[in-house]
Amino acid sequence: MEKLIPRHDEILKELDEKGHVLVQDLCEKLNVSSVTIRKDLNYLESLGLLFRNHGGASKQVRYAYEKNVGEKENINVEAKQGIAKAALQLIRENDCIILASGTTMHYLARMLVNFGPLTVLTSSLRVAIELCSNPNINIIQLGGEVRKSSTSIVGSISEEILKQFSCNKAFLGVDGIDLEFGISTSNAAEAHLNQVMMDCADKTVILADSSKLNKKGFGKIALLDQVDYLITDEGISAEDRVGLEEIGVNVITK
Repeated sequence: MEKLIPRHDEILKELDEKGHVLVQDLCEKLNVSSVTIRKDLNYLESLGLLFRNHGGASKQVRYAYEKNVGEKENINVEAKQGIAKAALQLIRENDCIILASGTTMHYLARMLVNFGPLTVLTSSLRVAIELCSNPNINIIQLGGEVRKSSTSIVGSISEEILKQFSCNKAFLGVDGIDLEFGISTSNAAEAHLNQVMMDCADKTVILADSSKLNKKGFGKIALLDQVDYLITDEGISAEDRVGLEEIGVNVITK
């Protein structure tokens, strides 16, 4: 590895402690200009030690990339199961709810096995199949184009069907949560469908493990001030929690 100067070590130490750093904060802490800090960050990124982003740097790449649903099934399984269990507390008998696509939704659907009466609108083929074993749940499967990578439905047909309904809550999975950019997913068509889901529901509930925080997907769904609840795991930082709650998001950790 290339030799690092003491200032570089200080930057990396700060990054290890906080997960992400801002140019302005580093200028004040290290008493150097913003030009110097930006050069330092660019150099450290060239060594693969951090990822540059607008205004600073992060330990992890801030952009979410699309993964096949089969691959997602094996990521953060325990956290997703805990999040799905917590989501049950927001569902009441006789509710009309929307369940979007995503592996956390699969876990939630399995946990509704003895629940009801309930009406569920869903874009996920796997969610609909899971719910078929419960005679007390009325299932409305959205129609349209099938995205094979997520085993879900997207497109104008499903969006037009959704507009015919009014629901209590929409439960969405996302690929990215960023305080400025908002909630997002790696697929633009899925993002647009999620926007319509939010419009059709009184409340929006995001189910996402803490690895999705401080990341952006290609398709923006909405700003965070349009989100009512975020259910996540205890890996969320105190700083991120405060930032979300200041925007008005109710954060639930499990």
